Amino acid sequence: MDFSLSARQKERYARTKAAAHELAADSTAVGFRRDRWRRTAGLGLLGAAVPEEHGGTGLGALDTALLYEAASEGGADTGLLFAAAAHLFACVRPVLEFALPETRKALLPALCSGELVAGNAMTEPESGSDVSRLTTRATRVEGGYLLDGVKSFVSNGPVADLYVTYATTDPAGGYFGSTAFAVDRGSPGLAAGPPLAKSGLATCQAGEVVFTRCFVPDERVLGSPGQGQLVFQTSMRWERSCLFAIYLGRQERVIRRCVQHARERRQFGKRLADLQPVADRLADMKLRLESGRLLLYRACTEIDGGQDPSLWVAMAKLAVSEAAVATALDAGRIFGGRAFLTEYGIEEEMRDALPATTFSGTSDIQRQLIARGMGL
Repeated sequence: MDFSLSARQKERYARTKAAAHELAADSTAVGFRRDRWRRTAGLGLLGAAVPEEHGGTGLGALDTALLYEAASEGGADTGLLFAAAAHLFACVRPVLEFALPETRKALLPALCSGELVAGNAMTEPESGSDVSRLTTRATRVEGGYLLDGVKSFVSNGPVADLYVTYATTDPAGGYFGSTAFAVDRGSPGLAAGPPLAKSGLATCQAGEVVFTRCFVPDERVLGSPGQGQLVFQTSMRWERSCLFAIYLGRQERVIRRCVQHARERRQFGKRLADLQPVADRLADMKLRLESGRLLLYRACTEIDGGQDPSLWVAMAKLAVSEAAVATALDAGRIFGGRAFLTEYGIEEEMRDALPATTFSGTSDIQRQLIARGMGL
């Protein structure tokens, strides 16, 4: 089994990592900026997993994950990368895989170029990622559907031009009871709320989206009516693997900083690096990183190979998200009181890492999926 990257993958990784400074966090920037979004597209992050014929880069899951990992390790703003990942995996991929040919032709080039921003309108106030319990309803009318309901925590919601959303079309349909839609922001009856005040991932604005008798034409149905579960689960395979490559790059940066700090900082007459508890903590951080990386790469390889990646995706998401939180907290312990000073950036690492165990399915949900994959 070959664990090494090809020369082409290494070159792309190095190039992306070096260019990522263009997307570094900007404390002077307030809110969403289209110029930074277009620069994200320039690095290929908005269309990485889209064929070239539709305006993308044509990368598979593993190469897409490596692109996001490289951008993160190179210093790109985590919130901006999260916004790009939500756009690509939760919205662009469903359009690519399930939209009608004319809809793909109309939307994909603009989504890949950064001309359009997509928002993932799945979560509701009373439900998370359970497509079978959606209170948003889609009522069949001539030529399409009328949507009624409220979506919360919509990634890119306040600034999106297009929303991929899900609604119940048959309350008694079970697995086949929901349908996915691609809805334009300007559709009558759609109202996007202001950005929520979040403690982390600030560059990815999130907000509420309300549908009130919002008409969606038939050509904007993704897949067939009743295939909402399939559309969502397919997008989640990409999101729960490729998106979390962001946290591989982030952990790599944090560990590197902690090693440097441990070498330079002295306490009790010794370098921190010479204190066994500190060395042990750093070893654990490295172990978590590499374990999660192996699982994530395996999950992406299963996707690229056309296999059922469900078990590997759940294990990768669980391992990487939990590692991101644990490593950020360990970094706080290594930096001590300085971790609470904004100039060192450790408190930001903590704030950006904490949501990782919640979005894209909580850690408890991933454990349930793993148990199911084991035959329980």
